[in-house]
This record gives sequence, structure tokens and C-alpha cells, in this order.
Amino acid sequence: MGKLDGKTVLVTGATRGIGKGIVESLADEGANIAFTYMSSEDLAKGIESDLQSRGVKAKAYRSNAANFEEAEKLVASVIEEFGSLDVLINNAGITQDNLLMRMNEEMWDNVLETNLKSCFNTVKASNRQMMKQRAGSIINITSVVGIKGNAGQSNYAASKAGIIGFTKSVALELGSRNIRCNAVAPGFIETEMTEKLDQAMVDSWKSAIPLKRGGTPEDVAKACVFLASEDSAYITGQVLQVDGGMLT
Repeated sequence: MGKLDGKTVLVTGATRGIGKGIVESLADEGANIAFTYMSSEDLAKGIESDLQSRGVKAKAYRSNAANFEEAEKLVASVIEEFGSLDVLINNAGITQDNLLMRMNEEMWDNVLETNLKSCFNTVKASNRQMMKQRAGSIINITSVVGIKGNAGQSNYAASKAGIIGFTKSVALELGSRNIRCNAVAPGFIETEMTEKLDQAMVDSWKSAIPLKRGGTPEDVAKACVFLASEDSAYITGQVLQVDGGMLT
């Protein structure tokens, strides 16, 4: 018996890194998975097939969560296909880093729309179904950068800080309907993206982390499984840092 047997989970941005780790861990706990992608259909179909081989129902949807109409269509399609929507995990996100003096309006807007507005879109679209069920768990992926800020990432930090405020507000609004809303704040997580970084820089970052290592997508995924399951039934409005003690 898995912790999420029979539950339907929608995860945005799940073809790489943290998102991929999340859907794999959810499937291993028995959840049926709907997930989104933007560009690589072949990659998405491969993940879809892998999840199905774990004995759960899974379907990939090409969808831009930053577009409100697409988010509404996505959620409606998931409910029609799966019959329910029990857990929503907002993981879709991008970076367009630059110092403030060199950052243009387009870079600011792109990051805020993809990272923050997408959370509003999908939560708004899912709200009616979860209220009808009188149950649901919403998990928004933020970042330690949204808590402490970071030079060269003012757009990203603003979007991730906004997710924290949004999460806490949604928790207050929907708690009476038995809908929980929490956030997960990863620290330095080793993915395909971090493999391209200068090794000396990576080693310096790791040395400053109390656990002396980077995290893995599975570390973040385990936190999501916890918040999606009944193990966290009395937890809402919280930010769970998965950062090896980076911000302790």
C-alpha cells in the first residue's frame, strides 16, 4: 500500500530535474500522475511510459501554466480524464539571471509570469474541484532564494518570495474547506543544470552547507510526498526548507 494510492496528482513542469523526481516518487507511492511539459514531447512521452510501468495511470499534457486559459483547459482535461484532482504541485519555473542594472523588462516579466502567475492560474483553476471534494493538497515549489534573496536574481527571488506569500494566503482562505496549501523551498539541488557549473564554485557552495552536500531531486520529492499525504493532514501554510541547513 502506497501513501497516495488512488490519488490524482497534477504536477507542472515535470520532465527534468526536480519535477521528474517528484512524479517518480509520487508514482512509487501509488498516485496517478498528470504532468505538464512545454517543448520536448518525446521526453514527456518517455516519462509517461515509465510512470505507467510503475502500475499507475499517467498522462503528459503540453501546457503553459503561465497562460490562464491554458491552465483552465489543463485542469478541466485532468478532471475529465482522471475523475478527480487531489493534489496540485506547482513546479514549473525558469531563471533569467542578470544584475538589476542589466535586467530588462522582458526578463522580469517572463520570470514573474512563469514562476508566480502560473501558481495563481493553476490554483484558481483547481479551486472549484477541490472545494467540491472538500479535500485537497496544494504544494508550491519556491526556493531558499525567495527567503534570503540573491544578487543577480532579483526577478527570480521576487517570484519565489511571492509564492510564499501566495501560499500562506491560500492556506488561510481554503483551510475551512479542508484544502491545505504549503510550499517547499529547495536549496542547492544537484540536477542536469548544476552539472554545467564550475566545479570549484560548486565545492565552495557545498562547504558552506551544514550537511556538506548538495541535495537531490529525490530529497525534494520526499518532502512533496509528505505534504501530499495524510501524514501532513494538520499542516498548512508552511514553508518546508529542503536545503541541508543552508539557511539555519
